[in-house]
Amino acid sequence: MTSPSSGEREKVVSKLPATLQQELKVRSAQHGVDIQHAVEAGIEAWRGLGSNLPPQETSGAKSFSTWLPQGQWEAFRQDCTARGVSLVQGLAQSVALWLKTNPAPGVKRPVVVKRYIVCNQKGGVGKTAVASGTGQALAEDSDQLHAVRVSKHFAHALAASDDGPAPEVELEHLPGLGLRVLLVDFDPQSHLTKQLGHEPLPLDGDSLTKHMAGDATGKLEDLVVTVPGERFGGRLHLLPACTDAFLLDVKLSGVRAREAALERALTPLEADYDVIIVDCPPSLGLSMDAAAYYGRRRDGEDPGNSGVLIVVQAEDSSADAYGLLTTQIDDLRADMSLELDYLGIVVNHYDARRGYIATSSLESWMAIRNPRVVGLIGDLKEQKEAVRVKQPLLDYAPRCAQSVAMRALAREIS
Repeated sequence: MTSPSSGEREKVVSKLPATLQQELKVRSAQHGVDIQHAVEAGIEAWRGLGSNLPPQETSGAKSFSTWLPQGQWEAFRQDCTARGVSLVQGLAQSVALWLKTNPAPGVKRPVVVKRYIVCNQKGGVGKTAVASGTGQALAEDSDQLHAVRVSKHFAHALAASDDGPAPEVELEHLPGLGLRVLLVDFDPQSHLTKQLGHEPLPLDGDSLTKHMAGDATGKLEDLVVTVPGERFGGRLHLLPACTDAFLLDVKLSGVRAREAALERALTPLEADYDVIIVDCPPSLGLSMDAAAYYGRRRDGEDPGNSGVLIVVQAEDSSADAYGLLTTQIDDLRADMSLELDYLGIVVNHYDARRGYIATSSLESWMAIRNPRVVGLIGDLKEQKEAVRVKQPLLDYAPRCAQSVAMRALAREIS
């Protein structure tokens, strides 16, 4: 906590039960209020009561300090004496009163389900890691605080050089977004499915491809699985891939209104989710057209609610692939009169220690204004380790730099 300027407030030290301290920390963050102002309001409300509140359990209370307006603490001390309660008990009651009168806000859910199309026709840029990490960050518990690096600090990476790492960036601790998220593995290579510990769907069973081609044998929702993890609370789900998606372009060639095939398949699932993230194959074929069409802006939908998220690397071949992809998207926009928004560019696998090629390439990406860079993800070991143990990154290493950056990205585009 940053101390206020001298003379405005005074530092006070007391004790408060650990459970109340944690709840106060989370709730004040949820409401965007400093802890000191929450305590100040709680004390004022307590002092204005006509009778004492039921006692709080204060055994095992731990040291607690904050900054209050000059004179408030002394007046509060006198009120506690007059009411026959200890200072610790009075403070606990004040904090509990503020918590009661400021309940946790509900999760803000979109009016129209958000549809994020994560793509690049170049393989190996980390589309799957970005799609998965973004979904995990969106689904994290809204009643817990999580470390976040805000996007305004992208430029810190540009300060790195061969002489040393980038300067440290101060983290924020913010409540999770608590959204219901569906990850759709749209890539026949099934990387997303396998990385989250599942096997691809069997060829002789039902699949997303069959639903898109009109050959479904059941409900698509029956194929969806829950991604485990206490921090996700059952809000994060996966639609596994099937290797029959290698034949999707061939199958779509004979389907009526083939560009809408993915939308027809996924529409029955939309009511159960706030966000649907499609992890696309490295392709510029009909499947990419169907994915892009699914991310178009619908009637009454706000700009930027859905759209295309392009994952690149800080090297030259990504720039070539980016040009091909955006040309296809722009052609699709023009041919079908679509309002298809770019959510932005994510520079993945970034490592300034690789020298001029990496840093100059990042500068080139940062210079693009439309779409702009909305995420910068480092090339670190934790992501590779999470893949090896088939565990979500944010569950495996919730405080690592990559997890922190994934949360920043989720907030930037949500």
